[in-house]
Amino acid sequence: MNNLEELVKAYLTIRMEREKILNEYEEQDKKLKEDMALIEQSMLIVCNDTNADSIKTQHGTVIRKLNERFYCNDWDNFRKFVLDNEAVELLERRIHQSNFKEFMSEHPQEGLPPGVNVMREFGVVVRKPASS
Repeated sequence: MNNLEELVKAYLTIRMEREKILNEYEEQDKKLKEDMALIEQSMLIVCNDTNADSIKTQHGTVIRKLNERFYCNDWDNFRKFVLDNEAVELLERRIHQSNFKEFMSEHPQEGLPPGVNVMREFGVVVRKPASS
């Protein structure tokens, strides 16, 4: 049992060190991202002022691009649209894990639907003692 005590201690020590390093990295990365965003805004202003989609410099080329992202604020109507138009390709191909688990628990006798597989594997969770 002593070996397990040492393994848990080592595991928690490594995890805490990783959390510390990750936090330091995230703080530094956040600052760098903020700096880059300010520079990007300045470059966009130059592109807009000159009405240029790209500007070549000796250090690199600045390209102005339009980003589009679609989102839904009325899922009931959009779901109806998808079904009415048989346009399921407008949706991403993934299974909502929590909803699927709930569905399977409500229909255990039916087994998995066609085309669906399940992968199960054991893992380990280590928790610090409550007094720490």
